[in-house]
Amino acid sequence: MSEVAPAGAGENSAPAPEPIAEQSTSLEKATARVIMVLAVSLSLYQLYTAGVTALTALVQRSIHLGAILSLTFLLKPAFKKVSKARLNFWVLLDWCLVAAAVYCTAYICFNLTAIFDRQGDWLTSDRVVSIIGTLLVLEACRRVIGLIMTGICVVAMLYAYFGPYMPELIIHKGYSVERIATTLWLTTEGIFGLPIGVAATFVFVFVLFGAFLETTGGGAFFIDLAYALTGRFSGGPAKTAVVASGFMGSVSGSAVGNVVATGSFTIPMMKKVGYRPHVAGAIEAAASTGGQLMPPIMGAGAFLMAEFTNTSYLTIIKVALVPAIMYYLTVLLFVHFEAKKFGLEGQPRENLPRILQVVKDGIHFIIPVGILVYVLMANYSPMMAGFVAVVSTVAASVLANAVRWQVANAHLAAGDAGRRSATDFLKQELRSTLKALENGAVSAIMVSVACAAAGIIVGMVTLTGMGLKFSSLVLDLSLGIKALAILLIGAASLVLGMGLPVTASYIVLATLAGPALLDMGVPLLVSHMIVFWYSQDANVTPPVSLASFAGAGVAGANPMRTAFTSWKLAKGLYIIPLVMAYRPLLGMGKEYELLHVPVIFTMVTTFLGLTAFAAALERFFFRRATWLETILFWLAAAGLLWPDTWADIAGLGLFVLAIGLQKLRKPSGT
Repeated sequence: MSEVAPAGAGENSAPAPEPIAEQSTSLEKATARVIMVLAVSLSLYQLYTAGVTALTALVQRSIHLGAILSLTFLLKPAFKKVSKARLNFWVLLDWCLVAAAVYCTAYICFNLTAIFDRQGDWLTSDRVVSIIGTLLVLEACRRVIGLIMTGICVVAMLYAYFGPYMPELIIHKGYSVERIATTLWLTTEGIFGLPIGVAATFVFVFVLFGAFLETTGGGAFFIDLAYALTGRFSGGPAKTAVVASGFMGSVSGSAVGNVVATGSFTIPMMKKVGYRPHVAGAIEAAASTGGQLMPPIMGAGAFLMAEFTNTSYLTIIKVALVPAIMYYLTVLLFVHFEAKKFGLEGQPRENLPRILQVVKDGIHFIIPVGILVYVLMANYSPMMAGFVAVVSTVAASVLANAVRWQVANAHLAAGDAGRRSATDFLKQELRSTLKALENGAVSAIMVSVACAAAGIIVGMVTLTGMGLKFSSLVLDLSLGIKALAILLIGAASLVLGMGLPVTASYIVLATLAGPALLDMGVPLLVSHMIVFWYSQDANVTPPVSLASFAGAGVAGANPMRTAFTSWKLAKGLYIIPLVMAYRPLLGMGKEYELLHVPVIFTMVTTFLGLTAFAAALERFFFRRATWLETILFWLAAAGLLWPDTWADIAGLGLFVLAIGLQKLRKPSGT
């Protein structure tokens, strides 16, 4: 169809759309420059605070959040159909929100001492800034994560405000808008609390590490290497990720730190072979959380447990090993079923990259990884480890590229078109570095916004005392039933985990709920191990699951979707403590010996029960399960996990029957 010129348009008249096109181009270019400068500055600032000079927590976190909010409003439109390509009301609004974010965070930095001095005696400007800052976080959360997380934050604030009108079990005195807003914005008990502290420290530098690997080619090297090693197996890279995360988490002492450290390699590797982004992030989060349960380190909680129970640390390690292995076997089963269900089969050897060639092309990337592992095992902080990893990656890449440049030029005569000067080489390296710095900051937006929003929930839990109140209810609500008490402790640990680090959550739960288990006949070490396991669940349980959020940030996935998937994968975290309470899974007798028939029998039945449970939840074993087979798997899991010998025998029979049906009754096409 031919285009018809508008009436009256002469030969020299300009087309009407041209000024808009010019406006769009200039606006987009200007915005892109601002985004690049802001993102690069944020990345350099994070490297500076990680490896050179640490700042006051409130200042460090506020600058980080101010930059993240600004990037959010510049990159994410208010609504899906809103265009940022041309100047309109929504674009102007976004720039106003950027200005507000800069002002609200600068207000903290320039008035820090005065804010500390007048805690509780707030000025009008304090109140206004706090309200605006909180609303900015809610709007950023709506744009980046969605309405569900935003709604939870709003409900948490309404609960704090309408406390006197709540049901009797959760009633409290209520707090004014001023108290809620200033707590959230002007203290480290709310938005600038633990979650954003995690995001603004080692999560960011490890996300930046991943960006540098991706930009310099290191990510491709490790993906190709793992693919060459595991590509023949169904879901092989994901299984490798689980095992690697277990080993790394065992010595790192931080689930979130492990997610961003090993996830820099494993998550892209899983995505490449077909795992959906949120599943890849969830697998890494579930595996990294299990690292806190795996000897020999187990985080600070294991040392505290040894003191609380007056037990040697060697005994703690010994009794913790078998349950930790079972947790990882459960995660591996979910990974295997996921791979089989979605047809993520292995590749023929001839289609895989050659291991020797892959190592030859990217051996220089092994150096920064070796340095990273050494720094983590040498008990340096995760921030310093991330800083060293980024610097060593840049150094290794520049050195390798310089060698390639010299070799390439040596084979070309002067004046050849393919010959590059030193200036060209340096410009290319600089562009690559700036691109990695920009990509790192942009990749961190999702996890940082999620953690800032989680800080609202954390602040309200802390302000209203909901965490401690929930723990005290366990004793009243359990009705003397051991299993019910343990499940309530798990729920209490989830609420506590929103506002406390894992170690602190374990201490509070051990103090408040531990005695209840002792009164019910649970041995001292077993009760503490149960509490310790449940203190980990906030890492992978919505709505505040920091390890899942970190995995989502690396995977580029939706945080809440990743959180719910990791919650499913980590079901062993909830089931195994119940088995500990009723059966001798940790051992028996004073020395907790493992080599006894009842202990071995418990290990076997528990593993088979977890296998049946995973098959029932995924509705898959050798193939997709029918409803009858699914019911049989559920009944088998219940029988094998139930603390009774006859139930075990019945469960084993049902499990064998379900497997037999899977083998014998194959639907057509399978």
